[in-house]
Amino acid sequence: MTRSRKSIPETTLEAQLLSALESRDDRSIRRRLPEPTSLSADTTLVDFNSNDYLSLATSPVLRDTFLTKLHNAPDILGSGGSRLLINGQAHSALEARLCQFFASPAAILFNSGFDANVGFFSCIPQLGDVVVYDEYIHASVHDGIRASRSGSHYPFDHNSMPSFRALVLKLLKERPELQTGQCSLFVAVESLYSMDGTFAPLAEIVRALEQYFPHGNGYLVVDEAHSTGIYGPRGRGRVAQLGLENKVLARLHTFGKALAATGAVILTSPLIRDYLLNYARSLIYTTSLSFANIIAADSSFDLLMDGTAQDLATKVLDLSQYFVSSIRPRLREIPIHLLSLPLHLQNSTALASPIVPMMTSLPRPLSAHLLQLGMNARPITWPTVPKGKDRVRVCLHAGNTRDDVDRLVNGMIQWAEKERVAASSKPRTQTVQSKL
Repeated sequence: MTRSRKSIPETTLEAQLLSALESRDDRSIRRRLPEPTSLSADTTLVDFNSNDYLSLATSPVLRDTFLTKLHNAPDILGSGGSRLLINGQAHSALEARLCQFFASPAAILFNSGFDANVGFFSCIPQLGDVVVYDEYIHASVHDGIRASRSGSHYPFDHNSMPSFRALVLKLLKERPELQTGQCSLFVAVESLYSMDGTFAPLAEIVRALEQYFPHGNGYLVVDEAHSTGIYGPRGRGRVAQLGLENKVLARLHTFGKALAATGAVILTSPLIRDYLLNYARSLIYTTSLSFANIIAADSSFDLLMDGTAQDLATKVLDLSQYFVSSIRPRLREIPIHLLSLPLHLQNSTALASPIVPMMTSLPRPLSAHLLQLGMNARPITWPTVPKGKDRVRVCLHAGNTRDDVDRLVNGMIQWAEKERVAASSKPRTQTVQSKL
């Protein structure tokens, strides 16, 4: 018998799953796939949503480079299996290229940034070690930490050096083996945070680790997923921009955001690379990236090497500054719960980022309004961000124009003014208390 979509679930499992989804519906946090789109073919919407910061996904130069390399490559389809079964020449050559490009002694490819973080944090911290992490760290780091043998992991307040120092000092006091170097402390941060557009205080963390861990057992691990291609010399990331390559245990760079490809690489020491090959389950027990994926990533690095990406990065950061400076004065008459910039962008000295969160208590209505105006900027709510931190996240791209940004600013302000007028026109209800 065929059941209707709204029929009563026939099993306990179905009832439990349905109840959980309905609970998310009630709280307006149920995730659904957006309508299918094409980055290249869809010209009806201005993209303020994707992670394609350099607009390389629609670049005819990158497309031609990729197709030429694909045509000339001896291997294109599949990869033959795990890297431990088939170590493709293209894979090995790309790792060697990345070592040279990023000035790293060793590199190891993963299928995604998620797999890389899970693989690293699930196996590198050893029994008795401690992991501390920024409270806004990627979910993949959380998953890796939970699977690790370390058993000790603690968050510190986002980008707060006082919170970080207080936590480390507390751990040093409670764990004498950290002081003697008998166990290790790992610090997990993102160089650029994907939901907030904020930057980790990398140099300050390095100095603190050198101060508190004279035995060299304090290690910094930096996720550069959203910095790759944008910051540093030829897009090498924030670690390279600050000259900290030799102060960081491991760097993660992904290819699926600004580089318009797929996959990720961990830059680290030969010893850790060898250990990952032996113990990182997300690397060992999966088919490696296809040859076509490797060729695509290699093509993107051609554009980093020849300076093309550097010019695009300059453009997108200029657009970011233009957007923030344009909307900041127009927010003065708007109630902050309706629309506001986050605190770190409320002054003109903030470092430019392609990610600009617009804080609002009504992210879905604002996103829907922009969609009607032909602009795609998505709402972000709990559990992706903390409760009370809802926003519409604006992702700027090298392919955007100042006219696009002007439309975005005008659309947001018009919506906020309309909401403010509607709220002020609502009659106030008065509560009359009875006298006994």
